[in-house]
Amino acid sequence: MAVLEVDAVSKAFWIPTVRRDTLREHILAALEPRRFRRLKVLDRVSLAVGEGEAVGVMGRNGCGKSTLLKIISGIYPPDSGSVRTNASITPVLELGVGWSPELDAIDNVCLVGAVMGMSLQEIRGRIDSILAFAELEPFANLKLKHYSSGMAARLGYAVAFEVVRDVLVLDEIFAVGDAGFRARCEERYRELRGRGHAVLLVSHTPHIIRTFCDRALLLVDGRVEMDGDPDEVVNGYLRMLTSDPVGTAASTV
Repeated sequence: MAVLEVDAVSKAFWIPTVRRDTLREHILAALEPRRFRRLKVLDRVSLAVGEGEAVGVMGRNGCGKSTLLKIISGIYPPDSGSVRTNASITPVLELGVGWSPELDAIDNVCLVGAVMGMSLQEIRGRIDSILAFAELEPFANLKLKHYSSGMAARLGYAVAFEVVRDVLVLDEIFAVGDAGFRARCEERYRELRGRGHAVLLVSHTPHIIRTFCDRALLLVDGRVEMDGDPDEVVNGYLRMLTSDPVGTAASTV
């Protein structure tokens, strides 16, 4: 049974053709109509994640990986196609979204935990383990605006791993923190897989896709180029990088 089904999803964005960086440029261009070009990010992408299955997604920066995860997580609507979920989803994407910089770590954990459906009693019972996992016990009462990006990322992952639902959607989960934190993430990931959680995982790292995924997809220019065995997809990805090491993508979308 599929817990997540993506059917022919397409998405495009309108990008300004002329940059206006300075005040002078804005003033001079105020009377001219601003022109845009249509950038197609996803082109009829389809995939399915089965119950308890781990599916990896690879591709260059700009191929549409992050946009796909945001559509699946309900952050962006698709222009066409559909997403059907038969289980609850825990997305771990741009960490820090929804957090308040004026609140300390404990208050932010309570806030985000409540949004994710936890009761206040559940949250309070898990705060110590969340802070310990993120190695942030000494900074529990420090406002989030004083955290480094790495500290905030560790806190975000620690919360997500505590409140995970049926399907975990992860964007570069093992690229945060030092070796010790990454090892704890890998151990927790294995625990979740052992409990039967399904996973959709984006990564540029061949080892991650080969080790942690049952199946993988390769996205090229917003289309599914390959869908199958992780080793074959990794090899296809590496061949693509070798044949065109610079690539055509300018940014991550």
